[in-house]
Amino acid sequence: MKKEEILKAFNFRHACKIFDENRKISKEDLNFILETGRLSPSSFGMEHWKFLVVQNQELKEKLKPLCWGQSQITTCSDLVIILSKNSVLKADSDYVKSIFERRELSKEQIEQYLKVYSNFMKDKENKKDLYSWARAQCYIAGGNMMSSASMIGVDSCPIEGIESKEAIESALNIDVNKFDLALIIAFGYRVNPQSQKKRLNFEEIVEIIE
Repeated sequence: MKKEEILKAFNFRHACKIFDENRKISKEDLNFILETGRLSPSSFGMEHWKFLVVQNQELKEKLKPLCWGQSQITTCSDLVIILSKNSVLKADSDYVKSIFERRELSKEQIEQYLKVYSNFMKDKENKKDLYSWARAQCYIAGGNMMSSASMIGVDSCPIEGIESKEAIESALNIDVNKFDLALIIAFGYRVNPQSQKKRLNFEEIVEIIE
């Protein structure tokens, strides 16, 4: 894509507040959006996320009052629930070892990676600190999905306004010993024209140190 086309897509992207309930995202386009999430970078390559795609209207209706009654929840084509992994990210887990082993490194290199990771995780033994780290990685995937969606003309809206994390997890029957709610994103097609995008000037937020 040309740079102008990419910037056009970024200007197209906005927090869509109401979607056209009669328009559904094609399976091909949805898979494309999810694939850009899957291919996102993550700390230590741990791929901290799992994506739940809610298309069931009854479940959306159940989730709506838990999300401050926001219309995006029930009018969107697809509601993507991004979950962050928790227990499997601990330094002594088989999952962590498998992530390093898939790099086809020597036994010594894998042991070195595990040592570095173990030291890194010492200040994340607290569940809150672990969640904070894992959730931040999930936001990278979420941002990439919203950006890629805008490039193919699909609207989105990140949802953080919820009654409680626990209420959403309960409604979705999430195994909280394995996952935490990280972020909700609604995808679909806009009904109303978007308002003018307001951002601080480039010079106000960019400082180059030469």
